[in-house]
Amino acid sequence: MECDKCGADAVLHAAYSGLHLCEHHLCRSVETRVRRRVREDGLVPDDATPEDPDTWVIGLSGGKDSVVLTQILHETFEQDPRIELVALSIHEGIEGYRDESLDASVELTDDLGIRHEVVSYDDEFDVRMDDVVEDDPEGMAACAYCGVFRRDILSRYAEELDADKLLTGHNLDDEAETALMNFLEGDVQQMAQHFDASLGPFDADDAATDRTRETQDHHVPRAKPLRDVPEKEVALYARFAELPAHITECPHAEEAYRGEIQDVLLGLEENHPGTRHSIMAGYEKLAALAAAAQDGDGETDFGECDDCGAPTARDRCRKCSLLDALEAA
Repeated sequence: MECDKCGADAVLHAAYSGLHLCEHHLCRSVETRVRRRVREDGLVPDDATPEDPDTWVIGLSGGKDSVVLTQILHETFEQDPRIELVALSIHEGIEGYRDESLDASVELTDDLGIRHEVVSYDDEFDVRMDDVVEDDPEGMAACAYCGVFRRDILSRYAEELDADKLLTGHNLDDEAETALMNFLEGDVQQMAQHFDASLGPFDADDAATDRTRETQDHHVPRAKPLRDVPEKEVALYARFAELPAHITECPHAEEAYRGEIQDVLLGLEENHPGTRHSIMAGYEKLAALAAAAQDGDGETDFGECDDCGAPTARDRCRKCSLLDALEAA
């Protein structure tokens, strides 16, 4: 099969668009979509200057998504003094898994000359995920514990690194799964919070919605510039660009409901190409409407955790509650 752009051998048939793309044009397509998302979401503020740059902390796990995102953002803004990139990696304490991906993260940031900070659950919380899974005092999936601890570190260190934005490598498949889960659960408030936390644009001039996200004083705002790119294309980009990505699944991954949604979505996409894009196009508009309708009503009232001072709607944050349960186990 030939590339529709240049006639070279195609490496991908993107069924949702009908295009056959060669290695070169696939990589260009991925880069174009990431840069367009940066523009449409208004990530670069008008008041950013070389003297006062916008600092973006990238959650760099060493997996394909975060590695590809870091590479493309570096290439895009390497010569732009208005943007400063900082990579933040987290070691959860999973033997035979995270060490290799951290090696990939170090190799990438060394090659690119990007500042790289590494934090571990062991140093921060005196816990390791291998031990958490064995104790499991709350009877939860490993991902439930890990998600709480990871969000705490990302948010806290983004603040400490004076970040203006926290960027994560969620791809199209990830976001479509989350959108479908929120819709099937009928969680309108979660849709509104999703819009204001990470989905909505900072500037509406080039955005798909007229509404911009509400400012959140309790957390560094997040953004997901990779969310228009299917997971398969991210993996192919990492391969063709010869990036040091550690592509393997966490041995403790067991999100049963998300796994079911993933299977449904893959089946729908195979039978009806473009389903993921359609879900996200509609969901973004629904989330904007939900945020507008909420307009402050039902919005979570954040205070500070009595133990650690983190933003929380409770007296004690979920992280501190889980750490207490683990200590008592």
